[in-house]
Amino acid sequence: MAAVCVQDDVAGLSYVDISTGEFRTTQVPIEGLGPELDRLSPAELLTIQGTGPPPGLDGCSITEMPASTFRLDDARGRLMEHYEVATLEAFGCDHLPMAVLAAGMVLDYLEDTQKSALAKLSPLATYSTGSYMVLDQQTRRNLELFQVGRGGTGTSLLSILDLTRTSMGGRLLRRWVGQPLLELEDIRKRQDSVSQLHSNLHLRERVMSQLAHVSDIERVLNRVRSGMAVPRELLGLKTSLEAGAAIIGLIGSDEVDSPLGVLLKGVRTLEEVVVLIDQAIDPEPSGQVGEGRVIAGGFSQELDDLRSGSRNAHEYIAGLEQRERDRSGIRGLKVGYNKVFGYYIEVSKSNLGQVPESYVRRQTLVGGERYITPELKEYESLILNAREHIERLEGDLYRRVCGQIAQEGKAIASLADFLAHIDALASLAEVAHRQRYVRPDLDEGDSIEIRGGRHPVVENMVTAGTYVPNDCSLSSGDAQMVLLTGPNMAGKSTYIRQVALIVLLAQVGSYVPADSASIGLVDRVFTRVGQQDDLATGQSTFMVEMVETAAILNQATPRSLVVLDEVGRGTSTYDGLSIARAAAEYIHNSPRLGCKTLFATHYHEMIRLAGVLPRVRNYNVAVAEEDGRIVFLHRIVPGGADRSYGIHVAQLAGLPRSVVNRAREVLEDLESQGSDSTPVRPFESPQGRRRSKGRADDESGAQMPLFGAQDKVVEQILSLDVANMTPLEAMNLLYDLQSKARENQSGPSQLGQ
Repeated sequence: MAAVCVQDDVAGLSYVDISTGEFRTTQVPIEGLGPELDRLSPAELLTIQGTGPPPGLDGCSITEMPASTFRLDDARGRLMEHYEVATLEAFGCDHLPMAVLAAGMVLDYLEDTQKSALAKLSPLATYSTGSYMVLDQQTRRNLELFQVGRGGTGTSLLSILDLTRTSMGGRLLRRWVGQPLLELEDIRKRQDSVSQLHSNLHLRERVMSQLAHVSDIERVLNRVRSGMAVPRELLGLKTSLEAGAAIIGLIGSDEVDSPLGVLLKGVRTLEEVVVLIDQAIDPEPSGQVGEGRVIAGGFSQELDDLRSGSRNAHEYIAGLEQRERDRSGIRGLKVGYNKVFGYYIEVSKSNLGQVPESYVRRQTLVGGERYITPELKEYESLILNAREHIERLEGDLYRRVCGQIAQEGKAIASLADFLAHIDALASLAEVAHRQRYVRPDLDEGDSIEIRGGRHPVVENMVTAGTYVPNDCSLSSGDAQMVLLTGPNMAGKSTYIRQVALIVLLAQVGSYVPADSASIGLVDRVFTRVGQQDDLATGQSTFMVEMVETAAILNQATPRSLVVLDEVGRGTSTYDGLSIARAAAEYIHNSPRLGCKTLFATHYHEMIRLAGVLPRVRNYNVAVAEEDGRIVFLHRIVPGGADRSYGIHVAQLAGLPRSVVNRAREVLEDLESQGSDSTPVRPFESPQGRRRSKGRADDESGAQMPLFGAQDKVVEQILSLDVANMTPLEAMNLLYDLQSKARENQSGPSQLGQ
């Protein structure tokens, strides 16, 4: 659950997970609120009444808090009272008023709705979004960090990286992937830890083997603190602490001053808790607490005596039936029990004459009588009293054990955090070993140099050894923008995404899928990939595309990495081409931008940019053409593509042969017409456009109607299969005819020349 409060251009954000007790708060600029909420994806969000919910939250329940909650002094007082402190300085938020307000809202809401959860809260932690890279919703989705497509099933980046053995490690690794680091020192520290486990196979295997025995300590500890833990969870905690002690021993004996050894600071093995659970809890607890089969024998003499007395009484009653049969000679005599009369002796009517005088009649039945004896009632009282005492005493003992464990909660939480880090680091090291990843070099420069880079997800979905690696060279001062052309299905999108993923993995602190990599730190990764509409807000596919492109152009900095895939394809050819060109020029020329950019496009006319913009480089996806068919080589090579191969791809997709053949005829016709006419000049300079406009204005002669033109043009129009033309084909032809008409305005005799 999260809480948000906004004032001017600053937002306070606090969240809590009551299953683990995690309670954190931060203060961010208003523009950073959306991405952080998207990362957290809270199930419930608290807002101030009348302010409305933040935009872009899907599937989140909104709860409005009264405006009276929006008081800093009250929020500060609630937090200090809860943690019994005189100042919030120790929590790091004393100077962050909006963070304090948001945390106070959380505490106030829990007080009203889930008071028992207050005791589970860990100390409030203040974090800063400025220490890690902000990834917006589009980038998370386009790079498929956590899920495939728009919530579909399949292989995501996290699923490739996550070989963790514990729930705690899995949660931490997910956080790392969603929060790449920005500080070079922090990244190198994490890299060093991964390297230690990567280079020492024996250590890694033994650590991962022990981690397999570790339960979710964070959540078990929270249940212990709240008195909700069941006996088997305590036994699982004991096993986890034993495994933790073994891991501490393994790492401590490896290298005292090693990167992993630094993580041991302040972490204890907690043998006393292990001994307590071992002595107190039966290794095979059955039933619930209070039924006498949870607390281990020998832990409490009083409980052992009660159990012994109860056991003797049960044994007496168990043998009573046979003894009374022998004494009375009644073969059908039975000893039973019910909740109304307790224990009784039952005799059928045919044997009533043999009933001893010491029996006291208790109940008459249709088929016989039920009796008690003074001795039977004595043992019954002993059993019932013992059961009551056992239930009370065992419950008290169990709560006392949980209380003693909770007293070590801080130390247990530190060990849990250590094990989560070791688990996440070991997972990254194991993936690097299995997938042949390398450690990237990171620096403060502005270059990205990747040799033999691979897409971490795609290479796992193809036959081993068949993935084609590719290089990448980007630099803000030299090769700032790569214009990548080539046909669909050739691998353009895979290539530009793999570069972005390699950069993200490097700043997560992971090894990367490449032969070598040198990465200059980036502050953001922006992506504009794929087509989708947004029906909820009434935005068309093209509108969504433009909104996302606008966000990139407005938010990127010179240190950002921008990935653009097919900008402008959601509209007509010339509109789209113009937008794509303008966006590329803006990124290249704007002094505020100048960011490293991968620009994949079908508009092969864009390759002309390399001739006029000095930091643009043309690359294309190599294709081999054999007997009218194409073979995708998936190799990125210098130079621009001069063809789109759309018809070849349509053939591969299984379009009917007649459709493919007709498409070739139309294409040849369009290309031949284009060669005979004056080409449209979408890349004409502003001066050229003004000159063209001036000439057109000077030519004031009346234009002849198009359908009064020469036979050649009329025949061309009449021969068109309009019903089967695509919008793109129609638009291209219309521009062609318009160009011819403008060329021949001097008279009807020249229109068809």
